[in-house]
Amino acid sequence: MTTRLPLEGLRVLDVSSFIAAPAAAVILGDYGADVIKVEPPGEGDPHRGNINLTSFPKAEVNYPWHLDARNKRSIALDLKRPEARAALDRLIDKADILITNYPFPVRARLRLGYEEVSARNPRLIYASFSGYGEEGSDKDQPGYDSNAYFARSGLLDAIRHEGQPPGFALPAQGDRPSAMALLSAILLALIDRGRTGKGTWVASNLLANGLWSNGVYAQAALVGSYLENRPPRERPRSALANIYLTSDDRWLQINVTNETRDWPAILEMIERPDLAVDPRFAERKDRHANAPVLREILDGIIATRPFAHWNRFLKARAIPHSRINRLQDISDDAQAVSARAVVETDIPGMPRTLAAPFQLGHAEPRRPGPGPTLGQHTDVILREAGLSENEIAALKAGGAAA
Repeated sequence: MTTRLPLEGLRVLDVSSFIAAPAAAVILGDYGADVIKVEPPGEGDPHRGNINLTSFPKAEVNYPWHLDARNKRSIALDLKRPEARAALDRLIDKADILITNYPFPVRARLRLGYEEVSARNPRLIYASFSGYGEEGSDKDQPGYDSNAYFARSGLLDAIRHEGQPPGFALPAQGDRPSAMALLSAILLALIDRGRTGKGTWVASNLLANGLWSNGVYAQAALVGSYLENRPPRERPRSALANIYLTSDDRWLQINVTNETRDWPAILEMIERPDLAVDPRFAERKDRHANAPVLREILDGIIATRPFAHWNRFLKARAIPHSRINRLQDISDDAQAVSARAVVETDIPGMPRTLAAPFQLGHAEPRRPGPGPTLGQHTDVILREAGLSENEIAALKAGGAAA
């Protein structure tokens, strides 16, 4: 295990807001890149205040900000002012990657398009993120994961139960997987730059990621195939791929895919060997045709014992299953720590956080530190870009920087 991180020496300009694009920048920083968060003076990235939204759980620490801004440095520039935009050019000259999800009309006004920035720095990798893509009639439509990723892609309709309205996604459930797509594109561009010496443009968007996430059903639709909405739990397509309430009020999810192998073990588990010769359940097609009846039998038996009892049996026989965790269970899930999904931090009031969902065999990611205060590093970043103390003072005196 080396102490050197693979992205050390790279400089990233995070000229983006909210979650998906900044989350991609977070992971670049986790693995060594110097990530500079470019924010407007005043309130900065609106994500700083998202903890006050009713859809975010309340806490003493601003955990959404630290999750999506850890280890970054912040510079506050009012890019609407020519002198601040000129200062950004100085940063672009020395940058390796620029990430932006600003609306396309805003990019045009701020001269933040690929053509403008690559003209200054041909080695720059320009990572563009949007709601609906770079072209088409809806490219300028505001896109959040709730509408572009979940709604437009058909995901919310595909997961609803028959006769019920679609549900609503929780905050950023589509943003974070979309961040991984943008990250992948950036890393591919870095490989290409290593071969050619030239930068390039990469892009991702919420709609494309929602369709990719909904790939089985979306691809089926592209060949004209559809499935009715899911029936209720009481009338499952398969009683062996369903959820059951245990005696200690926990939901047990069973997902038997190899019924030839696992059906005898299920009968052993519920102590009903007689069902092996019941014609209603003799073959897979029979069990599916009579799934509501089998569900009722399983309901009655599984409800008599706690989750731990069923877990021991199913785990010993390698039958796919899980307890449906409540969010409160995450803090006590030792496996999440063993899987390196939950890691310790140096963030005051936030001792643990979520890691990027992958590992490298040769390098540990940077230990998470707090997200920066607005403009915390403005002076030092401008000095690194070559501005004099008088130039920095003039920018701040005129309100172009903070």
